[in-house]
Amino acid sequence: MSLLFSRASLASLGLALGLSALCLSPVTAQETAPAPADAAAPAAAPVDPNTVIATVNGQPLTEADLVLAEGELSQQFAQLPPEQRRAAALSAAIEIRVMAAKAVTDGLDKDPDFQRRMAFLQQRALHGEMVEKGVVDKVTDAEVRARYDQEIANTPPVNEVHARHILVKTKEEAEAIIKQLDSGGDFQKLANEHTSDPSGKSNGGDLGWFGPGQMVPEFDKAASALEVGKYTKEPVQTQFGWHVIKLEDKRAKQPPAFDDVKDQAKQAVIRDKYFALVKSLRGGAKVEIPDANLKKAVDTLESAK
Repeated sequence: MSLLFSRASLASLGLALGLSALCLSPVTAQETAPAPADAAAPAAAPVDPNTVIATVNGQPLTEADLVLAEGELSQQFAQLPPEQRRAAALSAAIEIRVMAAKAVTDGLDKDPDFQRRMAFLQQRALHGEMVEKGVVDKVTDAEVRARYDQEIANTPPVNEVHARHILVKTKEEAEAIIKQLDSGGDFQKLANEHTSDPSGKSNGGDLGWFGPGQMVPEFDKAASALEVGKYTKEPVQTQFGWHVIKLEDKRAKQPPAFDDVKDQAKQAVIRDKYFALVKSLRGGAKVEIPDANLKKAVDTLESAK
């Protein structure tokens, strides 16, 4: 499960993807010689976000502005080598400033469509800030751990099995192998000699541990029905051919460790908190939708959250 909440981009949504700053250098990331593997990267010195790095028509452009430009336009800068991204970001920020100033001079900021778009982008940015500050930043480690414990407690126990198999093309071949096993034949040796499964020719047909649903249904059902140490007395047909299956062991499947899934657990907490916040705010808002069909569709979507 995952949630993708990001801050709204006021600049990049209004820009053409091909900023001229990216066309200034013919050098691409692929053409840049890699740094020596043993070269130690110098420690980055703390940077004052208020440091002025350029002025545009008398207006300061700061380190904070540059960081914002780099973040908002990161996809456009991805093709550049790292040492060129700072210059490209500054060039793009300057370009934005002068073009925006020209747009204001020409009165484009007064255009009704532009104002509607800016109002929406502002609301979207505020939505992102609310999610970040009012939801994400308030999630605690204890809540994440509690969600993990809840998911584990609510998950039914599942058995997984350790099996081997011998895969052949015909039922007759499989029956002949079963006869050899009935006469005391060694399963692993027979697997190495006869299986058509390339991965099983050197390990005695070992498939390792697997749980329900990881194999095709016919194989899964046959393997799960066996007792430990037993093999199928009848060949098992699947889309891959005919199998002779031996069950090596069974065990209860262990749940994933907390550290392996804590990010998913955190996303689940964020999701629940987000929808709870939306529900409380929507409950206190006066929302009217005159179109009955549209209202019904919206209500259906809201009830599913």
